[in-house]
Amino acid sequence: MKRRLNLALFIILALTWIVQAQEPVDLSIISRIKAEGFEHSQVMDTLFYLTDVYGPRLTGSPNLKAASEWAQKRLTEWGLVNAHLEPWGQFGRGWSVERFSAEMLEPQYQPLIAFPKAWTRGTDGPVTGTPVMVKIESEADFQKYKGKLRGAIVMAGAPRNVRPHFDADARRYDEDDLSRLARAPEPGRRGRWIERLKAYRARRAWRQKVRAFFRDEGVAVVLEPSRGAHGTIFVGSGGDYKLDGQPGVPTLVVASEHYGRLARLLEKKIPVKLRIDVKTQFYEDDPTGYNVIAEIPGTDPHLKDEVVMLGGHLDSWHAGTGTTDNAAGCAVAMEAVRILKAIGVHPRRTIRIALWSGEEQGLLGSRGYVKKHFGDPATMQLKPEHETFSVYFNLDNGTGKIRGIYLQGNDAVRPIFEAWLKPFHDLGATTVTIRNTGGTDHLSFDAVGLPGFQFIQDPIEYETRTHHTNMDLYDHALQSDLMQASVIMASFVYHAAMRDEKIPRKPLPKPRPELKSLP
Repeated sequence: MKRRLNLALFIILALTWIVQAQEPVDLSIISRIKAEGFEHSQVMDTLFYLTDVYGPRLTGSPNLKAASEWAQKRLTEWGLVNAHLEPWGQFGRGWSVERFSAEMLEPQYQPLIAFPKAWTRGTDGPVTGTPVMVKIESEADFQKYKGKLRGAIVMAGAPRNVRPHFDADARRYDEDDLSRLARAPEPGRRGRWIERLKAYRARRAWRQKVRAFFRDEGVAVVLEPSRGAHGTIFVGSGGDYKLDGQPGVPTLVVASEHYGRLARLLEKKIPVKLRIDVKTQFYEDDPTGYNVIAEIPGTDPHLKDEVVMLGGHLDSWHAGTGTTDNAAGCAVAMEAVRILKAIGVHPRRTIRIALWSGEEQGLLGSRGYVKKHFGDPATMQLKPEHETFSVYFNLDNGTGKIRGIYLQGNDAVRPIFEAWLKPFHDLGATTVTIRNTGGTDHLSFDAVGLPGFQFIQDPIEYETRTHHTNMDLYDHALQSDLMQASVIMASFVYHAAMRDEKIPRKPLPKPRPELKSLP
């Protein structure tokens, strides 16, 4: 039995080696890609415009529209064709902050580190008063506060227990991390993932119920503690962006340390007075959502109608400038196509870049695009373009360099990607894992049976400091990492566009009727 197992293992390894040996890798093109990407990089200049110049890019906001138009123009200047803003469906109302202030007036003056949540109303002038601590954890708690909160400044939630960070906020994957990541997950983990998803949806439904209660009770302002420390504020949505939805009560997330001070003063019955002034703006003139699309046309008469795609999401949250989430991924994708145009390649297949919107609200832009061009995951009714599609490569995990790629359960692409990664081993990109990763736009393609992949990136300080925070700023971008990622993405896209066959596919998934309400 042992001999047969050893023989089987040898055959598998031999076949893998044969496929790798047969998978063409154009080292001369890779050399030119590296030279252009490392010696003449424009990735940081692109990032500067997307972040410092155009600022936060909440879906539906004027900032996102301006950044999208700039990206469209820049891609055209680089020589891409058919650059346009393509509608993917109805999004809803846009929103932005015009100005705000949050101050403690008594017992001493202190400006509070805080930021309004998206799609919440303004205060219609300054609101001054003593905050009220409110603790609502069950249905029974609603009755305790009913009729008692009109016009109040509500502190909703207990203060966080802030502790020193003895471990660094930023880190890179070491060899042990990458080795663990390369191993297949334990069987049965999908069931645990589904349970976590159900729990998340239950928490979200509960938050929406609490928000509706505060709105119906006429609360003037809601303050919530940030889950971050050191003045880092994690900020998301506090209202409904849909045209028929309800804007939220004016809601601000407050730095944990400042929120904690207010809570301690109230607990000791020390008089506290706050002044909150928030002005926000809603935009309903154009509820349509748009993606930025541009192409390098294919040149092979037999393959030019087939498509290789790359991209990331251009929309962001609003407290920072959306640098690591995800202007970085968009700048890398734009730099990848710039490199290919600069070195004068003539791809056999068409290379298409997409900068998505609505990702932060549920992958809306990429889902709308996939439904429009390739098929509906709710019914699995497919369109002709589904057959001519090859692959989509995504980057959306911060500023960290590429360390490998997730196979998204597609074993057939392992030898291909291993061959394509080999020239970049000396740049730290070595790992190919069968694992899935979620939460970003490659999933929209995977949902209709199309090959869609996300690269593995060093975490740096993505989850600890920048992801959805007021610290997601240009200063936290790493130039050398983004240059490395641009070169690798350019190489992957080029080789996918040049190979004889499209990228292998997994079996088609079953229809998912629960997705029928998506764009």
